[in-house]
Amino acid sequence: MPTGPATDGTGSARSRERFLQGEPVETGVRASILNSWQRCGSLGLSPDQDDLPFRDDFDPDGRIVRAAAPVLDRLQYRFAGSAMNISVADANGTVLLRRFGEASMARALPAIQRVPGFVFAERVAGTNGIGLALAERRLIRVYGAEHFAERSQGSACRALPVRDPLSGRIEGVLCFGYPRSAENPALDTVIRKAAQAIERRLLGQSSARGRALLQAYLDAGGRTAAGPHRGIGVDELALELRPRDRSVLVGKAAELISRGDRAAVDVHLSDGRRVTLVSRPVTSASGVAGIAIEAVLPGLSPGMSFAVPHQADEPLGLPAELAGVPGVPGVPLSGVAHAAPVPEHRSVTASSRPLPVAESGEGVTTSGADGATDDHPDSAPPARGLVLVGEPHVGTYALAARRRLELLSEVSTRIGTTLDIRRTAEELAETAVPRLADFVTIDLPEAVLRGEEAADPGGDLRRTVVHGIRDDLPFWPVGKRVDYGPTTPQLRSLTSGQAVLEPDLKAAAGWLAQDPEHTGQLLSHVHSLIAVPLAARGVVLGVVGFYRGQDPVPFGDDDRSLAQELATRAALSIDNARRYTRERTMVLALQRSLLPHGLPDQVAVDVAHRYLPAESDVGGDWYDVVPLSGTRVGLFVGDVVGHGMLSAATMGRLRTAARSFAELDFPPDDVLTHLDNLVGRLDREDPTSDGGGIIGATCLYAIYDPTSQQCTMARAGHPPPAVVHPDGTVSFPELPAGPPLGLGGLPFEATEIPLPEGSQLVLYTDGLIEDRQRDVDVVLDQLREVLAHAERTPEDTCQAVLDTVAPAHPCDDIALLVARTHALDPDRIAAWELPADPALVSDVRASAVRQLADWGLDEAAFAAELMLSELVTNAIRHGAGPIRVRLLHDRTLICEVSDASNTAPHLRRAASTDEGGRGLFLVAQLARSWGTRYLPQGKVIWAECGLAGV
Repeated sequence: MPTGPATDGTGSARSRERFLQGEPVETGVRASILNSWQRCGSLGLSPDQDDLPFRDDFDPDGRIVRAAAPVLDRLQYRFAGSAMNISVADANGTVLLRRFGEASMARALPAIQRVPGFVFAERVAGTNGIGLALAERRLIRVYGAEHFAERSQGSACRALPVRDPLSGRIEGVLCFGYPRSAENPALDTVIRKAAQAIERRLLGQSSARGRALLQAYLDAGGRTAAGPHRGIGVDELALELRPRDRSVLVGKAAELISRGDRAAVDVHLSDGRRVTLVSRPVTSASGVAGIAIEAVLPGLSPGMSFAVPHQADEPLGLPAELAGVPGVPGVPLSGVAHAAPVPEHRSVTASSRPLPVAESGEGVTTSGADGATDDHPDSAPPARGLVLVGEPHVGTYALAARRRLELLSEVSTRIGTTLDIRRTAEELAETAVPRLADFVTIDLPEAVLRGEEAADPGGDLRRTVVHGIRDDLPFWPVGKRVDYGPTTPQLRSLTSGQAVLEPDLKAAAGWLAQDPEHTGQLLSHVHSLIAVPLAARGVVLGVVGFYRGQDPVPFGDDDRSLAQELATRAALSIDNARRYTRERTMVLALQRSLLPHGLPDQVAVDVAHRYLPAESDVGGDWYDVVPLSGTRVGLFVGDVVGHGMLSAATMGRLRTAARSFAELDFPPDDVLTHLDNLVGRLDREDPTSDGGGIIGATCLYAIYDPTSQQCTMARAGHPPPAVVHPDGTVSFPELPAGPPLGLGGLPFEATEIPLPEGSQLVLYTDGLIEDRQRDVDVVLDQLREVLAHAERTPEDTCQAVLDTVAPAHPCDDIALLVARTHALDPDRIAAWELPADPALVSDVRASAVRQLADWGLDEAAFAAELMLSELVTNAIRHGAGPIRVRLLHDRTLICEVSDASNTAPHLRRAASTDEGGRGLFLVAQLARSWGTRYLPQGKVIWAECGLAGV
């Protein structure tokens, strides 16, 4: 075989040179090879190192040698005359067997490598087939310059771990070595089939031991004084057992075998019956020690009869002396035997021998364990039946496998109970501790915690969960940013997408190199690690670390597979939570963007508000504060039925429309009527509704007038408000409920109530008081008690209500609006009433000028005088008496003229030949704003002037 460095200029050769020179290597080399190079560098290996360790303490007649030798002989025959060498190494990388296609090839090797015993583990030999197959625990191909050592770069190799089918442990490695020029993809198939042949031979060894134990048990029973154990209890009982009871019986039997000593345990079945399991040591003729588990049933009740189980044909490959024994390996507990090959499980399932049959009028009768007959059923002895036979260490594997299956079954019910990312990660850790690991750490990127996909999953990891059997270990705390180096198991698992097992952390160079001081502290508490990536639907979500410290047994391949399965299932739940978080964040952002961002400038009320989204989803609750003419203010609170993006979008449309209707100075009942029509139209326009009314909403609208200290309210299917009077008493006004918005055709009714200065009006949505776990009347009493503090500010009231009345885990949105009323000083109000006489217009102007002088508003007198003149003249000419004039001195000067006519003026452009039509144009030019509002009888034309320096 060629030796020496590769000189063919391949990509791997160039990448290797750059790596050895300390340059970054990102492309041109496979991840498994790069990880191995990095580990070799961390271990301080030299690429020109020639010597390899040699061991002479291996077992030359071990299980793997006996299983592999015939297979290697056939491979040697198949590759005769080729430059192929075939090796088998043990689980430590020590070569135990070697075959060559050409005998002359052995002379090209160093003398120490021609005989079994030299070690090819990665930690001493660098990147090579055997060492990398043990590190990666899968089929590996190493080609040319991918070898770390220069001595091997002229060759290529394929290596595959060989596992014990019963325990799942790696027993050794099968390796094909050949020149680079002999590379052939078909070798993958050949090496897999050869490894399977070796594994079948390993299984055959274990199966033979199990059959020997079964024969020993049967022979021992035949030699007892009372004759063979003839119980049919388990056979017949199994026909009536529920699946869970059968599972419990077999599980307890496997647990007894794993103990390896005499014991007895009572198993209570779901129907109230009791079965006693008894363990009996047995030893085969060849000296194999094992345990037999018998089931002992209470005495048979009078008149009870059983059918004798079938006898089966002789199973393929079993000794003739076992023919006809129901329940040979592969037979279920039911006792009905079928011919079958030896299965790949860890214990041998069996039942008792067939029993002699005696004819009787009562049916088939049997002999008991002590030789007594059933002639006297009142004194029937217990019946016995064989459940399992196995070796203690094999039983341990079976018990462990069973517990792993139970853990995986439990995962589906324990992980993913919420759609919270952090809680789901905590559930994974709580499930794994202590049944798999002693400590679990979970690191998630910051982007994933926000519900997004991480651009670089390994670049922005945050410690999200630390959970274990103790809380005082020096793991990085929750919330800390975690930076993993390129050789650490965690980053290797993120890069490869596979679980990485480090059975001995003291020898894990990549893990130790991460942070020597921190890892040194951990080594006194943990000794074994499995790093598993959390990936679902093509998205890498983070990495989980399973640590073992108190359990002296290090992690193995079975544990790695279990950890991978746990992480895979948990990753799906975490990804579901991530997707939900992303959608909820988007909906919540939309919801908040559609709610008021600030409070408008007005003096009628002091306002505080809160919006609290539901835990599960965002709904369509909303509120608004709308300044109105005449220093009045409109207060809205509403709730759109449903949750999610549609409800939030509908809420935005509804709030916009409600504000528009309010600014048109419609009274509350008219505003609700317009909103009702709007919701009905939205529903009809929705293509998914078919006019069936899928959109619905509730709303409450209140208008407070600080000049009269009156509040007019109307509601559409919404909870009534709470009123806190200045003396602290709390009441819930009786308002006509009105139908929810969207039903159409039903009227709304407004109610006017007095609100003295200092009162508080509390508006809220049903999420505050309605909860499945609480009675509404009790909640309203709590609300009444919390609000009975008139001295609180609106902000304090909002916080107190949320802290005391709101549910701890709201299932619906909560919108809360608290307004404390003010009254406009009567000295800032001036009003006159006059008949419809044009001669009185000058008197009104003069009175207004004097009033403005008293208020110190001389600068606004000219504009106010001109606007009043035009408005009063229009009212006299086009309206109906009586005519009322009012001046309000607030932050602005408001001029109001009302009459009894419902005809409203309209602003228009007068032609050059027109003698009139310019009055409202002048008003619009002089006023900051102007408009019309309707009264029950008549209308009000108002104009607002800004005041400089006010």
